[in-house]
Amino acid sequence: MMSASGKRMNLMEGMPPLPDNPIYLDNNATTAVAPEVIEMMLPLLTEHYGNPSSMHSFGARAGDAISAARDRIMALVGASLSNEIVLTAGGSESDNLAIVGTLRAYPEKKHLITTTVEHPAVLGLCRDLEQRHGYEVTYLKVDELGQLDLDELRDSLREDTAVVSIMQANNETGVLFDTEAMGQIVKANGSVFHVDAVQAAGKLPLDMQKSCIDLLSISGHKLHAPKGVGALFVRKGTKIRPLIVGGHQERGRRAGTENVASVAGFGMACELAQGGIEHENTVVRGMRDHLEKLLLAAIPDSKLNGVPDNRLPNTMNISFNYIEGEGILLLLDRVGVAASSGSACTSGSLEPSHVLRAMGIPFTQAHGSIRFSLSRYNKMEEMDYVAAVLPPIIERLRMITPFNEKRATF
Repeated sequence: MMSASGKRMNLMEGMPPLPDNPIYLDNNATTAVAPEVIEMMLPLLTEHYGNPSSMHSFGARAGDAISAARDRIMALVGASLSNEIVLTAGGSESDNLAIVGTLRAYPEKKHLITTTVEHPAVLGLCRDLEQRHGYEVTYLKVDELGQLDLDELRDSLREDTAVVSIMQANNETGVLFDTEAMGQIVKANGSVFHVDAVQAAGKLPLDMQKSCIDLLSISGHKLHAPKGVGALFVRKGTKIRPLIVGGHQERGRRAGTENVASVAGFGMACELAQGGIEHENTVVRGMRDHLEKLLLAAIPDSKLNGVPDNRLPNTMNISFNYIEGEGILLLLDRVGVAASSGSACTSGSLEPSHVLRAMGIPFTQAHGSIRFSLSRYNKMEEMDYVAAVLPPIIERLRMITPFNEKRATF
């Protein structure tokens, strides 16, 4: 629908005009590829397309691109050696390599520890290890603010605990875990400590030279690189066995011809992210706090999920009581805003977020939870727009779709 001036008009009565460009606030799901990353990748797709294992100039150029990218990834995580970086196809593979690779290296140990709020890449793997491979898994609980109890971790460790896998930052609430304190507990037990830093990398400083973390997962598409590329930091001396066996690539830890262009783009994205951490923790955090304050003040029966302070600078998760998140997302999309819900609709059945369930969030709140996750490409005026359009959306949904209390069970 067009106005007399030729601008698009909002289809929802009483709303501001639609923005000229959609507002993307789902950056914990994936991010836009940075222009500098695309510029880095293009020559490797069109001109320097050699196999980095080949002994000619085409291969040498590809190999040089991978070496430069590895150095940039190393700098982002604060590794001391470039060979501590194992290139992978993304965060899920990095998590699997860390956990399964450790279990294969210590076949006599049959116990591992994780948390109830991990990403499905870890939780799904742990359940598979339990159900099909005979491993025992301890799932650490969180409190109502999404925080872990260090004493529970300490009490859960056993002589046969091979690996402890805990995320640094929760992807849904942004809540941060004290991985350094946890790592000291784990290392005192003689177990391997793996941290999923997929959401934290590029938003928080990382320094593996000063850390007790053995294995650290990161992913390209969470920090403005393309999808399908990631890395696992493997501290020198840490034993893992490969998941993919074949060629000599990655010092025998991950076979397969490297995705040269994406790896190079990932390296550039890591360099940009390292230079932008202060921006994330000042400008991006300021936009997040501004939107959060406006929404909580304007919308009755709304509540922040997780701790208010100790969380990622770009993330907020808010519950809007008595309505379902899918309806909010659909109407937000109609007014040019992309966000994500804390529940998933499959086969007509709504299942609340496993993270919010683990936190004990009431059903009426969990179903109406929305995550907003920002990036360096967002602007303050976009926050003001969202703060203007969301309250009437919530009011409308509460009027036309009253929550059915009979469904308020887990």
